[in-house]
Amino acid sequence: MPELKNRQFLEFEKPIRDLYDQIEQLRITSAKNDIDLTDSILQLEEKVVEQKRSITEGLTSWQKVQLSRHPDRPYSLAYINRMCEHFTELHGDRNFRDDKAIVGGFAQLDGQTVMIIGHQKGINTKMRQLRNFGMANPEGYRKALRLMKLAEKFNKPVITLVDTPGAFPGIEAEERGQGEAIARNIYEMMCLKVPVICVIIGEGASGGAMGIAVGDRVFMMENTWYTVISPESCSSILWRSWDHKERAADELKLTPEHMLGFGVVDGIIPEPLGGSHWNYNEAAAILKSHLLPVLKELSAIDPQERIDQRIEKFSRMGCWEEKNA
Repeated sequence: MPELKNRQFLEFEKPIRDLYDQIEQLRITSAKNDIDLTDSILQLEEKVVEQKRSITEGLTSWQKVQLSRHPDRPYSLAYINRMCEHFTELHGDRNFRDDKAIVGGFAQLDGQTVMIIGHQKGINTKMRQLRNFGMANPEGYRKALRLMKLAEKFNKPVITLVDTPGAFPGIEAEERGQGEAIARNIYEMMCLKVPVICVIIGEGASGGAMGIAVGDRVFMMENTWYTVISPESCSSILWRSWDHKERAADELKLTPEHMLGFGVVDGIIPEPLGGSHWNYNEAAAILKSHLLPVLKELSAIDPQERIDQRIEKFSRMGCWEEKNA
């Protein structure tokens, strides 16, 4: 988690930054002049809390998109390392190569062995390039499926953490079967015999998200989004410009509240005050506290019944009409 001096602030977070600047100035003045300014500092810290609460209570759809992309926001490995013990990362799809945009392996969650898989964006420029900004290639989805099948073999639950701007759209990815790899994952995840829990922890864009987001329970964290296309791409298609991305975000109905209302997700997981980027440990603790009872609930259900419920759950989404030939 970045230190305060290294933190980055979004445009609508600037009032918080100003308060922290005032607190820092008071501390410098106190130390330099040997003056007790504790009361003034405490008052400003209370204002910080109120400012965070005020900002997060009135977020627009576009602001939630911005928060989901916050450069200080925790990614999959940050959650895994704080929630789990004995995480053993597994690599490769046994076909082409190891895709660094998706990480996964066995770990212990409160003493229970699980397979945990997630998108990983990278925490600095070099790592973001290595991780391809969380945009997986076909081998990433095939690695994820290999790990899921391994979990099924040993009868261990699967937990996926979704955070991607989309599957990698390069020509080489399409040549290696990007669409088939995602479609195969969706099909296979629907029939996994073990419990599957999926959580959108950041961005949930298009098939890139769906490739690891089919489960018995699908949750979204409070400041995330989940839809078929990013607001910028939607704006460029409809209005031939990115200038309407805020309107597109509203029209797409991509927030957790919208997705819960549509029945696409099963619940919303709260975040620390101001967003997960303010407190990694608290964010991980909150997520873990939501995962454990759901794991217990799903493990008590017969595997075939669980599969039937999963198929029924996703079959209810969307509208269609059947006509006789």
